[in-house]
Amino acid sequence: MKKIFTNMLPYWYMVLAVLGLLIIQAYCDLSLPQYTSDMIDIGIQRHGISHILPEKITEEEMSYSTLFMDESEKSEWIDNYEKDGDVYVRRSMSESSLDDADEKFLIPIILTQQTANTPEEQFRSSLTPREGFDPQTLTLDEISEQLHIKLKTKVDEDDDGVEKTYVDMRPMMLAMSQNSSGNSGQNSEIRAKMEANIQTVGSKTMMSMAISYAIECDEDAGVDVDSIQKKYLWTQGGKMFLMALFMLAAAIGAGYISAVVGAGIGRDLREKIYKKVMGYSNTEMDKFSTASLITRSTNDVQQIQLVTSVLLRMLMYAPILGIGGVIKVLNTGADMSWIIIASVASILVLVCVLMILAIPKFKSMQKLVDALNLVSREILTGLPVIRAFGREKVEEERFDKANKNLMKTQLFTNRVMAFMMPGMTFIMYATTLTIVWVSAHRIDNGDLQVGAMTAFITYAMMIVISFLMLTVMSVLLPRAGVAADRIDEVLKTDTTVLETESPKHIAAPKGVVKFDNVSFSYPGAEMNALENISFTAEPSKTTAIIGSTGCGKSTLINLIPRFYDVTEGSITIDGVDVRELTKAELRKQIGLVPQKGTLFSGTIASNLRFGDPDASDDELKLAADIAQASEFIEASDDKFERTISQGGTNVSGGQKQRISIARAIVKKPNVYIFDDSFSALDMKTDSALRKALSEQVREATVIIVAQRISTIMNADQILVLDDGKLVGKGTHQQLLSSCDTYKQIAHSQLSEAELAKSTGGDVNE
Repeated sequence: MKKIFTNMLPYWYMVLAVLGLLIIQAYCDLSLPQYTSDMIDIGIQRHGISHILPEKITEEEMSYSTLFMDESEKSEWIDNYEKDGDVYVRRSMSESSLDDADEKFLIPIILTQQTANTPEEQFRSSLTPREGFDPQTLTLDEISEQLHIKLKTKVDEDDDGVEKTYVDMRPMMLAMSQNSSGNSGQNSEIRAKMEANIQTVGSKTMMSMAISYAIECDEDAGVDVDSIQKKYLWTQGGKMFLMALFMLAAAIGAGYISAVVGAGIGRDLREKIYKKVMGYSNTEMDKFSTASLITRSTNDVQQIQLVTSVLLRMLMYAPILGIGGVIKVLNTGADMSWIIIASVASILVLVCVLMILAIPKFKSMQKLVDALNLVSREILTGLPVIRAFGREKVEEERFDKANKNLMKTQLFTNRVMAFMMPGMTFIMYATTLTIVWVSAHRIDNGDLQVGAMTAFITYAMMIVISFLMLTVMSVLLPRAGVAADRIDEVLKTDTTVLETESPKHIAAPKGVVKFDNVSFSYPGAEMNALENISFTAEPSKTTAIIGSTGCGKSTLINLIPRFYDVTEGSITIDGVDVRELTKAELRKQIGLVPQKGTLFSGTIASNLRFGDPDASDDELKLAADIAQASEFIEASDDKFERTISQGGTNVSGGQKQRISIARAIVKKPNVYIFDDSFSALDMKTDSALRKALSEQVREATVIIVAQRISTIMNADQILVLDDGKLVGKGTHQQLLSSCDTYKQIAHSQLSEAELAKSTGGDVNE
C-alpha cells in the first residue's frame, strides 16, 4: 500500500485537484437528500410554507391569533405586521428572525389552531350545563343562539373516512377573555399543558400543525398558496438540478484526472523497469527470467495503474462521503444511528471474513501468471521443435496444467468475492427495512416527518455505499500490493556489473585485449566455469577459441563486454581494466556477433543500423557484401527495406547469421567477437566470408569462437579450452603437435589428407 502511494508523489498537485473535486461532488451528493426531504415536508405537505408567521392575516384573525399570548408576545407579534386595508402584511424579516419567531410563537399558535378546530364532542363537554341549557341535547345553532356568539363549524373526514364536525371556539374564548379578568391564569394553565403535550405528540408534528394555521390564514387573506407551492417546488427543483450538474462536472473532472495520474504512473513504472533492466547483467536476467520481467512490466504495472485510478476515485471519495453522511444523519434528528452502526459492523465482519480467505490466494496468483507466461513463451518460440518431435500432446498437457492452476486460484478468489455483493445488498435492504419500521412508529408518534425519514434512508445508504467502496478497494489492493512488491523488487535489484565512480578513458584505442589469470564462477555455483585464463589478443591478428561443448568458450567472451564480471584476475583493453571503463565506452570498442543471432522487427536496413545509426546506404551495402548477405538481399524486391519479423523468424538461420555479422561490420569497432557465428553457413560461404572479412578488419582485433577446425585453422592464435581451463595456445601446426585435446578435435573433423594439407606435410600419427 505504501509503495502505491509513493508512486503518486510526483503527481501530488493532481491528487489535490482530485481531492478538491471529490469534496465538491460529495457536498452536492449530500445536499440532494435534504432538498428531497424539504420537497416532501415543506413543498408538498406544507404547500411551500416553512414558517408559522402568515404572510398576510385578516383583522379578525389577528385578534384570534393573540388569544394565548401574554402582553409582550402579543406586542411583538403585532409589530411583525403592518396594516394594509383590511389585512395585516408581514414585514420583511431575515431567515434567522423567522426561525426565532417559529420557536417563540409555536405554542400560542398551536393553541389557536386547535381552538379553531375543536371536535364537536370536546366542545360540548367544555360547556357547563345549567337550567334550560343542556349542551349534549341542543344543536350547535341552538347553543350559538343561547351563548349569543356566532360559532363557526366545518366538517372533515378522519383517517377512517368518517365525517366529523369541528367547532371554532375562538369567538367564545375571545368574549370570555374580554369579560373575565382571570383569563390570563387559565391561559397559562392551558399553555403548560400544551408544552407537556409537545413531549408526547412530537415537535415535528407540532410545527406542521402551526404551519397549517399559517396556510389557513394566508388563504383567508387572499394569498395564492398554490402559487407559493409551485414557486417553492420549482425553486427547489432548480437547485437540485444545479447541484446535479455540479456533481456531474466534478465527477467527470475527478475521473479524468485520476485516469491521467494512473496512466502517468504506469508510464513511469514501465520506463523505470525498462531502464533498470537495460542495465542488468546476465546474472540479474538469470535471476528474474525473461518471462517474469515481461509479466512485471506489463500485467503488474497494469494492476498498479488500474488500482491508482480507482483508488483516487473510491478510496478518497468513500471517507468524504461517509463522514459527510454521518454529519447529515445527526442533523436529521432521527436518532437512529444505532441502525447505521449495526450495518457498518456487519459490513466489516463480512469483508474481514472474505479477505482472510482471499488474500493468500491473491499473493500466489501473480506467481501463477508468471508460470503461465513462461510456459506460453517456451511453447510459442519452440513450436517447430515441438512439432518435429511430436510433443504437441505433452506440451498441451503442460500448458493445461499451468492454465488450470491459475484458473483454480482465480475461481476460488472470484467465488469468495461473489459472496460480497449479495451480502452487501442484503445488508443494505435490511438497513432500509429497519429504518422504515422504526420510522413508522416515530412518525405515528409525531417525532419524525416523512421527508426526514426519506433523507435518513438516503444518508444511511450513502454511508453503507462508502464502506462498500472501501470493500471494493480491499479486493483490488491485495493483488496490486503484490504487483507493487514485485515491481519494487526489480527496481531495488542493482546490477552486479557496476559503473566505476572514477572512469578512465582509452587515449588511443587500438583493440589490445588481455586476459590476466582470469577465473570466473556463476553466482551460486560451487566450481569455477573458467580458471586461470591468460592470453593477449592483438590488432591485425585473429585469436580463435575452440573446445568441446560446455567448456566455457561463450562464457569467456561474455566477460569482455562485461555481461559478467570476472571473479579473479583482470581483463584489459589497451591497458585499461574493463571495470575502470564506462559500459558505454567499453562496448563502443566491441562489435559482438552472438551465438544466437538476434534480429529485431523492422527492416534489414534498420537492423544493420543497430551498429551505426548514421551509416550510409553505401556502408550498409559494403557490410552486406563482406557478410555474403547481398545475394539474398538483392533478390528481394524491397532489398534493404525488406521487412524482418520479430526475432527474424522470416529469414533462415544462415541469413540471420550473415545479417548479424554485417551489423557488427557496420559498427567498425576495434575488437570483433564472433561467438560461433559461422555455424549455420556452408563451407563455401564460410570461406568467402572469412576471406572478405580478413581484408575489411585488417587493423582490428578479431576473436572467433568456433566448433569447426576449418573456420579457425588459419588464425594467428588458437586457444584450446577444456573444462574451463586453457590447455593449449598456439597456431594450428603448433597445437597439432603439442595439444592432445586439439589433436583429437582435428582428427574428429578432418581426414588425414586434409590434416596433412593444412600443415604442409604428411601426418603419420
